[in-house]
Parts: sequence; C-alpha cells; structure tokens
Amino acid sequence: MPLPRCLSAIGSGVLRRIRLSPGRPDRIGWAGALGARGIAEGAFLGRAEVTDRVIAVVKNHEKVDQSKVNPTSSFQKDLGLDSLDQVEVVMAFEEEFCIEIPDSEADKIGGTEDAINYVCNHPMAK
Repeated sequence: MPLPRCLSAIGSGVLRRIRLSPGRPDRIGWAGALGARGIAEGAFLGRAEVTDRVIAVVKNHEKVDQSKVNPTSSFQKDLGLDSLDQVEVVMAFEEEFCIEIPDSEADKIGGTEDAINYVCNHPMAK
C-alpha cells in the first residue's frame, strides 16, 4: 500500500532536518528534526480537536446515522457498521490526519473513542 502523499512529504521533510546531537553521533536530535512541533514542544494534537475531527469523519460515512455518533460510539454496536465499513472509516482517519495506521492497530479501533485515543497519541498526526 503506497504512503499517502502527506506522509511522503512529512517523511522527506523530517529526513532533511534530522541532525546528530553534538558529541553524541549515536543520538538523533529529535527536537531539531521535528522543528517547532517537536516532542518537547507538544507534537500531539489536542483532544478536543481530534474528537471533533473523528466525529466528523464518522458522520461523513454513508452508512452512518449521524444522530447516533458521539465520542464513545461503537462502530458495530451503536452505528451498525460491518468489518468492511470499519476498514473504510479507518482509512478515512488515515487520510484526515495524514497518518498510516498499521493493520494490527486498525483492528483495535472499534469505535470513536479508540480512534480518538489512537490519533491523540500519534506524534505525526496533523
């Protein structure tokens, strides 16, 4: 599966900025690599923003009753999505946040709360 365009751009931008720490050739200077949004400066998106965007993505799925979507909705139990629909929703999260979610992690995303937690803890989510 090819990387989304935004991931390719992010990867090449980060690689251009990676520097070795002075005196420690075995350590990468991540604050320099990540720039102003480095880990020390809080690289992660805020929970409120992620929640709003995750809910919007789920509401935009064609088989979802928008009135049933909330921050704790289960894709299967509350929204009636089958496994294919869940894969499509996870792919929509990848596109929305410019991240790639490995299959092993995607299988654990069974509802909006799981998606919110995953994205909030992903340092490359935009």
